[in-house]
Amino acid sequence: MSSTMRAYVLTGPREGAVREVPAPEAVPGEVVVDVERAGVCGTDVEFFTGEMTYLHQGHAAYPMRLGHEWAGTVSAVGEGVDPAWLGRRVMGDTMLGDRTCRRCRKGHQHTCERRQEVGIRGGRHGALAERLAVPAWSLHALPDAVDPVLGALVEPGGNALRAARAAGVGAGDRALVLGPGTIGLLTALFLRAAGAEVHLMGLDGGSLDFARGLGFPGAWTRETLPDLPFDAVVDAGGAADLPAFAVDVVEPAGRVVYIGLSGRPSRVDSRELVLKDVTAVGVLSASPGLADTIAAYGSGAVDPRPLVAATVGLDQVGAVLAGERIGGPGPKIHIDPRR
Repeated sequence: MSSTMRAYVLTGPREGAVREVPAPEAVPGEVVVDVERAGVCGTDVEFFTGEMTYLHQGHAAYPMRLGHEWAGTVSAVGEGVDPAWLGRRVMGDTMLGDRTCRRCRKGHQHTCERRQEVGIRGGRHGALAERLAVPAWSLHALPDAVDPVLGALVEPGGNALRAARAAGVGAGDRALVLGPGTIGLLTALFLRAAGAEVHLMGLDGGSLDFARGLGFPGAWTRETLPDLPFDAVVDAGGAADLPAFAVDVVEPAGRVVYIGLSGRPSRVDSRELVLKDVTAVGVLSASPGLADTIAAYGSGAVDPRPLVAATVGLDQVGAVLAGERIGGPGPKIHIDPRR
């Protein structure tokens, strides 16, 4: 195995390139994965532009290697790791808690104060590279029915699954998803799989047309949104006014779920929550939803493949991060580092 590899290295705001870097080694407790697919998401773009909060809080610093949505095959294992992982097709948890603090012991390692986040926080290199090193305990094996495309969609899917479950709706219920991006569309797919009638609201005609093509005829702008009773509203957008809007349009005794983040503070009037008897839930991280997302993809209950607009090589990562439109109408771009 070569001692070097190709990786996309971000060196500053809007500054990055594919470089030859030292290949990771399988240290005790960890594995090395040959990356087959990695997704690019909005968090990566925020690091590219320099807007990501972690940069200003000291949790992340340039240079860094992005990429936290990935799938690949284990090619090396470190001391203390079950050798049965060798050759296994896997994806992995992004959130790597210290496994000793109170939160981790309670099963909430994704909220650990001292956590690393793959390709995001604490200097843990990401998957926009030919190889990736991660703790063995963070791995999830992929069944044959979940290929690399689906495998790299498990991490965003886990976030969406948790949002859909937090909405608490099923057959006979109606849900509204704000923001028809990757997470919003995945949430809509999981809500539909649960039996709910699903509507989406967005700004861009192209994204709404894409949602209709996925079988969601109720895709609206704010101006055209019909006056319907929504038992749950999921805010998967990024506008600061959407959290309050969600409370405005949800039915009394309904649920609002917040998974989208605005670049500036948003405000929700708690009096509205109380007087409408609304339950509000925030969702951070896919961690508790990864296994069930893999199962949903493997069974065919949810098929997110149409969301992938194109798969390109490492040499095009910079263009993707800069917003260049590549491929079809879907919101997700995948990277195949082997290209």
